[in-house]
Amino acid sequence: MKVNISHLTTGASKARGTAVIIDVFRAFSLACYLFDRGADRILAVRDVDRAFQLHRAHPDSVLVGERHAVKIPGFDHGNSPSEILQADLTGRTVIHTTHAGTRALVAAAGAADVITGSFVNAGAIVQYIQAASPAEVSLVCAGFEGGRETLEDTLCAEYLRDLLAGRQPNFGSIRERIVGSECSRRFLHPVERTCPEEDLRLCLDLDRFDLVVRRTEAGDDLCVLQRLAI
Repeated sequence: MKVNISHLTTGASKARGTAVIIDVFRAFSLACYLFDRGADRILAVRDVDRAFQLHRAHPDSVLVGERHAVKIPGFDHGNSPSEILQADLTGRTVIHTTHAGTRALVAAAGAADVITGSFVNAGAIVQYIQAASPAEVSLVCAGFEGGRETLEDTLCAEYLRDLLAGRQPNFGSIRERIVGSECSRRFLHPVERTCPEEDLRLCLDLDRFDLVVRRTEAGDDLCVLQRLAI
């Protein structure tokens, strides 16, 4: 099994085989929480206007997303796991758009199979890949606002790569590096609260979910995501 690590939408566009699109803070950690709260499917959308268009076509859907880490005006929820912990999404369609994660997901058009990646379901991801045994795995780090690489996504990709290779990385050390790094400051800022501190804990809750989020349909500007129990 050949395992590659790449970054941003450029890396996603080159992904082949089984692609894992990683966005730890926060899109694809949130996707697991959305399905845990009962969501039937997620429509991962590249653009805000497209999200509103889909919502008009599906008025019972739930709008979730951010731009510059802030909830989009007119949306039901931001890109925040802590915000939807008590939400009842049973049977609902969620329309989700973010700066990095959902755009990278749409860009991975050349991969044969696409799933999302984060620490909260890392073990399930590894089990899924091992069962499928693809010749090639592309671990794509979505990065910050689609413009620069981030430590948390890179460390998640390396963690998955090591598990696939039969190694046992020390997640405690990984978590300490992430929490102590610049990428976590927006969760711990004493005044600026666009990213709740609780989201930091929830996004680093290793193996909280025994599920994989898989892309089942793809178009030019959206993807359909559904849950697979592992």
